Amino acid sequence: MTRRDIVAGIDIGTSNIRVIVGEIASGGMVNIIGVGTSPSEGIKKSVIIDLERTVESINSAVAEAERMVGAKLETVNVGIVGSHAGLVNNRGVVAVSREDKEITEQDVERVLQAARVIALPQDKEIIDVIPREFIVDGYDGIRDPVGMLGVRLEVDAMIVTGAMTSLRNLLRCVNMSGHEVNAIILNALANGEVCLSRDEKELGVFLIDLGGGTTEVSFFQHGGLSDMAVLPTGGDHITNDLAVGMRTTFKLAEKLKLEHGFAVAEMASDEQEIEIEGISGREKRNVSTREVFNYIEPRIQEIMHLCLQEMNRMGHAKMPPAGVVLTGGVSLMKGITEFCESVFQCPVRTAQPEYLGVKSPIYSTAVGIIHYVLRNQGVGRMVKSHNSKKGSVGSLWKRIKAFFADIWE
Repeated sequence: MTRRDIVAGIDIGTSNIRVIVGEIASGGMVNIIGVGTSPSEGIKKSVIIDLERTVESINSAVAEAERMVGAKLETVNVGIVGSHAGLVNNRGVVAVSREDKEITEQDVERVLQAARVIALPQDKEIIDVIPREFIVDGYDGIRDPVGMLGVRLEVDAMIVTGAMTSLRNLLRCVNMSGHEVNAIILNALANGEVCLSRDEKELGVFLIDLGGGTTEVSFFQHGGLSDMAVLPTGGDHITNDLAVGMRTTFKLAEKLKLEHGFAVAEMASDEQEIEIEGISGREKRNVSTREVFNYIEPRIQEIMHLCLQEMNRMGHAKMPPAGVVLTGGVSLMKGITEFCESVFQCPVRTAQPEYLGVKSPIYSTAVGIIHYVLRNQGVGRMVKSHNSKKGSVGSLWKRIKAFFADIWE
């Protein structure tokens, strides 16, 4: 059996933990070969509140993916929600090092390192450095300066920072599950990889990730992430409203939302009835889909109007040319696209990763993490092992064993 190059992405959400494993095929293509899902126990509004239960959830999701792959995952790439992150604009400047003044990859690396030199609060650390554009001797708008001639190289970069406490708790949970974290990726960047086309990211588009505990609003323009905001409301709030209003359990309310939830009044009916169970074995009763809609509609309206407020705060009272793209679990609700079009007054579509077995927006973050890591090798916050000499010797021994394995295959 030949050795395979595989990359794993973990989306640690409020409602579910999803693990996607991709195999790198010839030509750099990615084939999805493993999927694992587990309910998030120990996480509330994207904040870890119980380490042990979170570790158990991660183990459960990873084990399911490993069974499909038929191999043990040693390193993983983890997404981080925007509520734990911040965006800071900064510039870096270096002199081109070669005598013939040709810009090399080492010069690009040096200028990105120069952009990292910023004053941060003690509870923040840098996760990623995203170059918006490079400037060579005053000529701006350059995407890739390698191979060009110049004396002075500048970069206009966006620094992604993260809350140290949240990052360390996240790393601790993954490490306690027996896996090493290779990189931490901002969820908005991961979603942008698979949810948005190149034209949409160039012209300007809002990406709304409708999750369980939070809703992320990200704005992309000129090819990259420009701004983002996180709202503390999501699909779990809709479920809670249904559970309270219908006097049923949270689990049954979630099922009710997924199977019979509508975002527009035209789809609901007074005649179509659903049988629901009461709390603690109380007698069953029938409710109409119109009643279910009456509990869903106010919360959906609240979430979308909060999104609209954030869009206006970002300076976009008029919608960008590419409109709005929806992703996340709530985007699967029937009628949500039509409802958003009426609120935002622009074209709206729901994103779907084009991969067999994961053609659903609920997998967009985990699939996007894999794509982001492959496209940005060496970019991002690569997490180093804190082990001593013993750890580096172990890593070396693994590489030696892999080398001989390739020879004997």
